[in-house]
Amino acid sequence: MIGLGAGHPQRIVAVGAHCDDIAIGAGGTLLTLCRAHPDIRVDALVLSGGGSEREQEERAALAAFCPDADLRLTVHKLPDGRLPAHWEEAKAAVEELREQTDPDLILAPRPDDAHQDHRGLAQLIPTAFRDHLVLGYEIVKWDGDLGRMAAYQPLSTEIAEDKVRLLQEHYASQRHRPWYDREAFLGLARIRGIECHQRYAEAFAVTKLTLNLGVEPCAYC
Repeated sequence: MIGLGAGHPQRIVAVGAHCDDIAIGAGGTLLTLCRAHPDIRVDALVLSGGGSEREQEERAALAAFCPDADLRLTVHKLPDGRLPAHWEEAKAAVEELREQTDPDLILAPRPDDAHQDHRGLAQLIPTAFRDHLVLGYEIVKWDGDLGRMAAYQPLSTEIAEDKVRLLQEHYASQRHRPWYDREAFLGLARIRGIECHQRYAEAFAVTKLTLNLGVEPCAYC
């Protein structure tokens, strides 16, 4: 297995259709990056939950998942489960985010996620961020849409445990859900860890990746 590093990312974009999507799908990766690079800037966008208890949860959670980072979070009020009917509003939110930052890395939902809100947001990202590395995170749920992934971020045992602890601590509104528990989160991280010869990992889909392996890029040489 080949590991390719992205150097020291200065700016990250993290987007979610719902409050808790980012933390569930990429919370361990955020913890890893922010602890390694305390000066990092994180621009986060969530399309639903604005003005509700869920926004309060999200703000506290992402502050914990991005320790010492320059975190800039926007939470909109699109109705849960209705992104296709609010396509223009969602697209405008993504385009506004693009005007605010030029990130080294984007954490977003997978393009083939079974949930229409996740999938719709994933489809919008490359329309605004055309030349950026996008890692599509996964969210375990009843749809059974987990599949073969292309990229892995190994998680230390400490990071994996901290991720689960923070999920349980900050999203009280989700604790009643049958899939929202320690076994589900650590279990998936353990499986993805096995796939990349690590104890734990988060896995990501990659639709398009441009490599720079020591050769200067040349457009239309």
